[in-house]
Amino acid sequence: MNNVYLLCGLALIAANLPFFFERIIFCIPAKKAKGFHWRLLEMVLLYLALGALARVLEGRLSSVHAQNWPFFASTFAMFIVFAWPGFVWRYFWRKPGI
Repeated sequence: MNNVYLLCGLALIAANLPFFFERIIFCIPAKKAKGFHWRLLEMVLLYLALGALARVLEGRLSSVHAQNWPFFASTFAMFIVFAWPGFVWRYFWRKPGI
């Protein structure tokens, strides 16, 4: 059960990371403001990394259960919902140029 809380906490943090950093994929300095397409790509990469971590944690406890597309669609939708605070901060609350 602790792994579930750990993954949910990490997902909440990872989903918001692209909105708080102006570096492309967290290491390449952006010449101008980073576009939304870069933030979406970073979200997908973080989702895949978190999925790999979840698979490793599940494999340590028992055999890994096979998943179909509805599982991935719903967990990615949950990941996008977790990104809502960062999205609001970046595009609604923050003043341009800051």
